[in-house]
Amino acid sequence: MSAEPRLCPGKARNMDQQATALGLQADTALFIMAPASFITHNIHNPINATATMSNLFRVMPYIQRHALAFWSGMAGLLVARIFEALIPFYLKEGIDTLTAAGNLTAPQGESAFNQVLTALEGPVSLIVLCVLGQLSITIVSRILIRQVGVYAAYSLRNRLFDHLQKQGPLFYTRFAVGDLMARAINDIARIREFVAGTIRTTMVLFFTAVVGLSFMFTLSWQLTLSVLLPMPLITWVAHRYAGVIYARSQKTQEGFAELSTFVQENLNGIRTVQAMAQEGREIERFDISNQTFTEDNQALFSASSALGAWMPVLAGCSTVVLIGYGAHLVETGAITLGTFAAFFSYLALLLWPIREAGSIVTQWQRGASGADRLFEILDQQPEIQDQHSDRHPELRGEILFQSVGYHYEGKPHPALKDISFTVAPGETLAIIGPVGSGKSTLLRLLVRLLTPSTGQILIDGHAIEDYPLEYLRRHVCMVLQDPFLFADSLAENISYDDPGRSLEAIQESAALAALESTLNEFPSGLDTVIGERGVTLSGGQKQRAALARGLIRMAPVLILDDCFSAVDTETEEHILNGLTEHRREVTTLIVSNRISTVRHADQILFLSSGTVIESGTHAELIQLGGAYFELARQQNALAPPSVDDSAPDALRSETVEALDPAGGNS
Repeated sequence: MSAEPRLCPGKARNMDQQATALGLQADTALFIMAPASFITHNIHNPINATATMSNLFRVMPYIQRHALAFWSGMAGLLVARIFEALIPFYLKEGIDTLTAAGNLTAPQGESAFNQVLTALEGPVSLIVLCVLGQLSITIVSRILIRQVGVYAAYSLRNRLFDHLQKQGPLFYTRFAVGDLMARAINDIARIREFVAGTIRTTMVLFFTAVVGLSFMFTLSWQLTLSVLLPMPLITWVAHRYAGVIYARSQKTQEGFAELSTFVQENLNGIRTVQAMAQEGREIERFDISNQTFTEDNQALFSASSALGAWMPVLAGCSTVVLIGYGAHLVETGAITLGTFAAFFSYLALLLWPIREAGSIVTQWQRGASGADRLFEILDQQPEIQDQHSDRHPELRGEILFQSVGYHYEGKPHPALKDISFTVAPGETLAIIGPVGSGKSTLLRLLVRLLTPSTGQILIDGHAIEDYPLEYLRRHVCMVLQDPFLFADSLAENISYDDPGRSLEAIQESAALAALESTLNEFPSGLDTVIGERGVTLSGGQKQRAALARGLIRMAPVLILDDCFSAVDTETEEHILNGLTEHRREVTTLIVSNRISTVRHADQILFLSSGTVIESGTHAELIQLGGAYFELARQQNALAPPSVDDSAPDALRSETVEALDPAGGNS
């Protein structure tokens, strides 16, 4: 941490506001007061930023989509600069006319004066026309180029959002949500500013320099070369500072991402923070993060201000040369007084790009930093590669795992090892086991959120990779233990995959998920807005709402990932009986730690350390007396499943036979 005194909140806010406008205006006083060691460090420790510009060129395709507007704007800027350069030329003509009039004799004075006025009408009229032409063309050109910047940012945001939708869980473990939000908003905004502002300003300065120098060479090539003497030194200083500004700009953007991540996580967990009385600790942590971000902005502001302060000082050398050498040329008659005056105007045009060089370097480096961070995300290939084919087998629900294994990156042991089983269409498979045994990993493989490290998964005899991702995930519905609900009405959450679903379908799905009592508590029923992440609902209500969202899809394969953990056993039994009655043709996979949830399944797998250690029906596993039996004993669930009309016939007969092989009564 820096030893400098901490900023009060008001000063920190002012610094943040200044940081957003870095490079727009040089602060000479700040540069003069800067420590000499800081200036020396900047000059003697540059960072090579040549490679950082490569990602800026990748923005060009988004500009080329609006090539007509972009190049029309650029052409307009060039024409405007020509109009601007003509003004000193006509000013020279007017001054030379006045100089000639001063040499006239007295008797001819009155008629000569009238002649001078007549001669000045042309230059003055042309100057007025040049000013009006420059003004109108500049306005139109700026509008065109700014539109290109806005549309380029629009296209980049769309591409980034589309790219994020295709990423898998490993991607989101590497990049925090707050960081991604910062890249989507702040970094794309910097690219927009680069296209709409930095490129335009750079070309204005370039056209101004080229057109101005062209007119200056036509008037006096000797005087033009003399005022260009400081240019090599100016170029060297700008180059040496460029790397420093890029590095510090990159650091401020990363700091903004960290700050965004911190705020996002804090607000998501605000109820936990308040429940544990940790507000003070969180405020202190935020203050430390905010202080670091502010200090990074100060460092960037100091570097850009120092460069901006150097430019006018170095450019002033050209003015000294012009005055000394230009006066000598006038005295010797090599140039006229009008040419000497015009050179001052042209030098002012030429020095403007030089004075703004610090600002331009800063803007380019900020744009390069934003492009680097954005394309770092866009270059991440999706973990799951999709085959976009319209020809694929129809999915009915038969599932086959053949020696499937999965190993998480960076983990010492595989999460799954040699998993093999078969589920026939319409059967129910339950997976049970201790925490960390690989149950959820197995289910993620089935919807291709993960790809098996070893083995193969077949659905209806076809490799799971043969199904397009969208088709697979529409027909294999997964209901998660930790449901995410949107800040919409309950009905909109249930019909999320198809907002056009009928009210009857929504109500039927809600009834199957045992949401009727919840709806009766809400005055607006299904139209009740449940808040962000379903904040107005209890844990069990959230899980049942997510279950209703899955059931309404009528997918041939239904996966329930411990989605009854927050539901009481009575409600759970009611839901399972409803599923047995209304979804007999659906292949169902259930993950749970409750024996009461899995006991009715046609087949039960007991996982431990990523391996199936027991498999069979509830009755078979109880009779086996192994890990499943011990878990059932701990949960007081040794009794056989209730034999009622809702249970499958095969399950009832199998249970009776397993518990009473002789056919008698105990």
